[in-house]
Amino acid sequence: MDLFAQERDRLLRTTTRFLGIACTVVSLVALSYPGVIDYPRLALIALCSAAMVVFLIMVGRSRNLLWVILGMAAGLAAGGVALIPGGIDGPLATAVIPLVGGAVASFALLLSSSTRRVVLGAVAAVLVVAEVVVGTHSVLSVQVAAVLLGWVLCFVAGFWIGNSVPRAARRIYSIGNAHRAERQASETEAQRRQGARLLHDTVLATLTLLAHSGFGVTPAALQAQAAEDARLLRHLRLGSTPQPQASGDYNLNTSEESPLGQTLESVKQRFGRMGLEVSWHGTGQVLLPTNVLDAFLLALAECLENVRRHAGVAEAHVTIIHDNEMVRAMVTDAGVGFDLEGVSEERLGFKESVVNRLREVGGTARLFSAPGAGTTVVLEAPR
Repeated sequence: MDLFAQERDRLLRTTTRFLGIACTVVSLVALSYPGVIDYPRLALIALCSAAMVVFLIMVGRSRNLLWVILGMAAGLAAGGVALIPGGIDGPLATAVIPLVGGAVASFALLLSSSTRRVVLGAVAAVLVVAEVVVGTHSVLSVQVAAVLLGWVLCFVAGFWIGNSVPRAARRIYSIGNAHRAERQASETEAQRRQGARLLHDTVLATLTLLAHSGFGVTPAALQAQAAEDARLLRHLRLGSTPQPQASGDYNLNTSEESPLGQTLESVKQRFGRMGLEVSWHGTGQVLLPTNVLDAFLLALAECLENVRRHAGVAEAHVTIIHDNEMVRAMVTDAGVGFDLEGVSEERLGFKESVVNRLREVGGTARLFSAPGAGTTVVLEAPR
């Protein structure tokens, strides 16, 4: 909303500047017509009007109320020079109205946002009307009505713009929320349909064959298909979103080595959807054997899952480094931490899902934590 408030103020200041300068120019052109006013008074009016134009320009660039006060003072001075001597005739009265009822009144656009500003604008309006009454020797003249109309219109326009922008901002915000909700529902439905197709073409097809004792399929072919399904499910667990190349063919990778960088982003997106922002540091462009990659990423995912469940924070940092022999990942959070000595030996989650999983492929896992100091886990896997 701060952005909308800034745009509202900018619109009001810009409108004040253009309206004030335009009315000033119109009034000076009319006053310059021969015979309307004597030249010494015209020179004073032009000088005061030039000062008001300068203050109008400053109003367009700054939110400082001082420029508004100085601008109205300069406009009142210009009107006073033209009106106070009294006895103004028709042409002079007509020429002065745009100055006092338009240029000076334009500042009222900025004076409807608070009680103090409204009082300031009301005082300025009273002074302007008093000048016109003195100059025309009449309270109910057309000139007085025209000036009052100009001030009222500027007050109403300023109030309307000031309140319309926040309402528009709220409507835009509600429309944005509705759009995001609709998009999320569409994406969820698309994922559901894709998941149904994926299960139908792979796992359910394999289970159907098993239910019929593999009728019409050789044991070797059935075993290969089941292995492909198992590998697909492992990748799905890591957050991958496979796209089918043909019916029943969802192979994600058939090479002996898999690039680490292609799967790190999937892990990040998976936890991002669950509310944990994962920041990656270092490089993921490392080739790992498929079994090592699976163990490394599943251990990494388990560490991030522990952060999401237990750390009490919404962000985790993962730093990836490697050398010729090892690839290392350091998972760090600034959460609540815990006392390592207070962890029961019966809790096998970290031991089985992280430590033993990496140990089976020749890797290691080390854990560092303290109450209130966050947690760091260092994972190592051989290349």
